[in-house]
Amino acid sequence: MSALLSIFALAQLPKVISGKIERVADFKSQYVSSRNVDVWLPEGYSKNKKYSVLYMHDGQMLYDPETTWNKQAWNVDDVMAELLKKGKIENVIVVGVWNDGKLRHSDYFPQKPFESLTVSQKDTLRNQLKKSGRSEDEFNPNSDNYLKFLVKELKPYIDEKYSVYKDQKHTFVAGSSMGGLISLYAICEYPEIFGGAACMSTHWPGTFTLENNPFPDAMLNYLKNNIPDAKNHKIYFDVGDKTLDALYPPLQKKADIILMDAGFSDQNFKTLLFPGEDHSEKAWNKRLFQPLEFLLKK
Repeated sequence: MSALLSIFALAQLPKVISGKIERVADFKSQYVSSRNVDVWLPEGYSKNKKYSVLYMHDGQMLYDPETTWNKQAWNVDDVMAELLKKGKIENVIVVGVWNDGKLRHSDYFPQKPFESLTVSQKDTLRNQLKKSGRSEDEFNPNSDNYLKFLVKELKPYIDEKYSVYKDQKHTFVAGSSMGGLISLYAICEYPEIFGGAACMSTHWPGTFTLENNPFPDAMLNYLKNNIPDAKNHKIYFDVGDKTLDALYPPLQKKADIILMDAGFSDQNFKTLLFPGEDHSEKAWNKRLFQPLEFLLKK
């Protein structure tokens, strides 16, 4: 394992077309496995200014397609630079938190909804995840620890090292697929830390089938009972309708109703459907400006 981690740490820095990347290699945690954190600082970053902070999951997929496993990336630096240049968003840095490939699903899988299931429902989910190759051993979510790592270890480090606002109003979390699910879980579990969440192509099923799958109802029920206050939180969702995204639209509609019932309106909540779009970094890159403008609007 240590050899694998040192390979992680030595992985080449992503190239960016604007701003710069500072890597915290092999960030140690008492809650999760060590991982790299790639912090993007915009052009002209200065200690004399204050910046909002956007925490993004799947950090190795964010900046440079040449360094990713599938040669696709979100190209966050391009999108951010354009929006900053046009004055559409407030000053912000991006904290790209790498996933641990093998443990990604357990780190990102919302734990409390899983724990609300019966023993046989949990076994059903475990079998579904085993079949899809997401879990070799008995699957157990570790997302409560993953969020503790973000909130209790990583955030204090970022707050101390960079010239950032530390308050909830300027702290955001974003991701896609399972990263979208954990972003929603983060704002529900830590509403005092995160003021906004971008949940792109949110992986409501948790596994890879809707058949005999008790998780979506458990997740929606959890959301209903733990939704953050509409007065001081913003939540963005979106969904395509091709490949894996084809599973999401009916579940997303149910989530939208929960948010509207809780007092969210188009001021602080948005769900966008992108017909013809699939489940890929290329698709997320094309529409990334939407959540960024919504959450970080000047």
